[in-house]
Amino acid sequence: MRVSLNWLREYVDLPTDDVSELKRAFDMLGHAVEEVEHFTAGWTDVYIGKVLRVAPHPNADAIRVTHVDLGDGEEHQIICGAWNFEAGAVVPVAIPGAVLPGGFEIGTRAIRGVESHGMICSERELGLGELHEGIMVLDDDAPIGAPFESILALPDVVFDLEITNNRPDVMGMVGVARELAAWYETDVKYPDVTLDTVAGDPRLEVVITATDGCNRFVAREMRDVSIGAAPLWMTERLRKAGVRAISNIVDVSNYVMLEMGHPMHAFDADAIAGDRLEVRWAAAGETLETLDGEVRELTGDDLVIVDDEGPTSLAAVMGGARSEVVDTTSRVIMEAASWNPPTVMYTSRRHDLRSEASARFERGVDPNLADDANARACKLLQEIGGGVILETVIDEHPNRFEPVAVNLNERTVQRLLGTGFDLARAESLLRRLHLDVAVGSELEVTVPTYRPDLTRPADLVEEIARLADFDTFAETVPTGPAGGLLIEQRRSRLAHNLLRGAGLIQAINLPFVAEEELAAFNSDTVDGVAPLVVTVRNPLREDQAKLRQSLLPGLLRKVRENRNRGLETVALFESGRVFFAQPWADDERVPEQPVRLAVAITGPFGGEGMGSQSSLADATTALALVRNLADGLGVAIERRPGTQAGFHPTRTAELAVDGAVLGYAGELHPELAEAFEISGRVAIIELDLDPLVADQPSVQMRQVSTYPHVDFDLSFEVDIGTNAGGLVAATVGVSELVESASIFDDYRSGSGERAVAIRYRLRAPDRTLDSDEIAGEREKMINEAAAQGAVLRGGSGTEAQ
Repeated sequence: MRVSLNWLREYVDLPTDDVSELKRAFDMLGHAVEEVEHFTAGWTDVYIGKVLRVAPHPNADAIRVTHVDLGDGEEHQIICGAWNFEAGAVVPVAIPGAVLPGGFEIGTRAIRGVESHGMICSERELGLGELHEGIMVLDDDAPIGAPFESILALPDVVFDLEITNNRPDVMGMVGVARELAAWYETDVKYPDVTLDTVAGDPRLEVVITATDGCNRFVAREMRDVSIGAAPLWMTERLRKAGVRAISNIVDVSNYVMLEMGHPMHAFDADAIAGDRLEVRWAAAGETLETLDGEVRELTGDDLVIVDDEGPTSLAAVMGGARSEVVDTTSRVIMEAASWNPPTVMYTSRRHDLRSEASARFERGVDPNLADDANARACKLLQEIGGGVILETVIDEHPNRFEPVAVNLNERTVQRLLGTGFDLARAESLLRRLHLDVAVGSELEVTVPTYRPDLTRPADLVEEIARLADFDTFAETVPTGPAGGLLIEQRRSRLAHNLLRGAGLIQAINLPFVAEEELAAFNSDTVDGVAPLVVTVRNPLREDQAKLRQSLLPGLLRKVRENRNRGLETVALFESGRVFFAQPWADDERVPEQPVRLAVAITGPFGGEGMGSQSSLADATTALALVRNLADGLGVAIERRPGTQAGFHPTRTAELAVDGAVLGYAGELHPELAEAFEISGRVAIIELDLDPLVADQPSVQMRQVSTYPHVDFDLSFEVDIGTNAGGLVAATVGVSELVESASIFDDYRSGSGERAVAIRYRLRAPDRTLDSDEIAGEREKMINEAAAQGAVLRGGSGTEAQ
């Protein structure tokens, strides 16, 4: 929001001209000043003159000889090539010795035998615009002989403010003035909206069918309007605000938008087919040619204004060419409407039509401002374009908005700001913001509809703090109740630290993915389409319009980017939410969104963090990381053969906790690796984080046996598809003396034979085991293995004391 200081003074009496002080005030009020621009006259010795006579040049047909009064009692002869003026016109004149923008010096010179003493200037020559086909013609009441800059409100300062999305009320000069008036404890002067009307009813009918998209539609009809240029004072204010002047009616619409913060639109009333406007949702396949000349294809999500011939305006975003005001327009419908903010945001982004109007409507323009803004625009247009305003106002208002009350007690204020704020001080500061305050045991604050950001007591406390001046607060902050991280938060951080310690780097990705990425990691796809997909209504990119159901696509994109930048090893992990289009147990109003943990590693990986030598990442890398997590978090994670979409069909383990599937670990499917343009194997893991970080039972300590242990090995012939982990668990389960058991060899021959070798350690807590006990335990294990379909190789095992 660009704020001209000279224009701002029309609405508030400021006690200072100090730019740094005003910048500080804006910053303290929460409207950061991004830039300060100083406007000065870019010329010297340009004065206001009146053309006394115009005559043909005796030696040239394309130029004329003028005589100009500059208020000094003399006539100044000036040759001019413009034809958009005659005698009596008031114009800017650069006299000999003047310097125009760009260092162009003006002197006296002969043109085809006739001397010219200066130059009558156009907008472009003065750096005030792009018009150069004719010279600038000023208002008749401009003071003859005065410096030209004196009627331009120069010098001036323009503050470029960053207005946050929750403050639509500060998107106009009046709202900015209201903020500074509260800061400096002065009054706001509001624009005059009183109208001089004539009796009569508009021929127009307005119907709002899409009441969920349009809250209010106010329209007035004006007749006998003359279309022309806006006055210089208005175009100069628009120029400083960064808006190009076009015509009086367009400029008035833009002026009121910048002044009051409410966008306007003007229709050529005679171009409205059937004298009827309807606000409705577009039908798929309808088209609209907008004011920029583009023909736009509409969808059912676009809100449009239509007449009897179809769409005539893209509501709140851009008008249509068919009802555009043109030079011959004399009957005008001035419209000010209130629109649903998300609808405006979606439409403007989908059609790539971001504008000053959409920027305001997206924030939520006050519906109760529409009538005043409309009246202000009609009043200004009548003043500069003539015509009459019909007395009857069209005001369709399907959704009404009323001020809301928010209660605030002293305890809340002092808890957040400190003991220096009692109810009396809070009341005083809030009243400066034009809030109605009823005082009792607490404050009942009535919030006007132009402040949609004030909904909670904490919001009011923030308003109090803004006006109290943040720089005056003590360096200490009020103490609050003691707190800390939840057990789940602590364990989640521990999981992250375990992965970092193993050499991985945390990645943070946006949750948007493409349709094909969803299907790649979903086992329940139908015809290549994943179920329960959440679609983003206003995506940043059309090719990423879905919310992720897996963290792996985002990680794999990052792996590819890093490999493309020359990194041999890429080891990333991410934790975050995934989304499914079904009610969430925690809040049924939003989609289900469990938290997942995912890992993607490619290239040489290992070393100290993994407790192994560095080697190319593969399924064993993924399983080693799972073991590290299980040991570090104290969770028993069962690993068993499994399959999952996106994972390698034979190098994948299903992970489970207490029998419930937790996730999968293994390698990326080669076809997906190729699709993501990643060469070599990729170790991947994805699992639900909540069971891992849930509070675990306390560790039960037991006395360490001081008696010697016995180690022995058993090698079993098994089927190729046997779950080796299940075999270990079964054989261990038959003995109470097993201290540990681990697979140290898993041999597979080319002919389909397989042998699994397991090393067992036995130890008794209260005695030294004898050979008979050891033999008995071995026999029970061999028998249990046989029951599982495993046959002892060679009929015996090896033993070591």
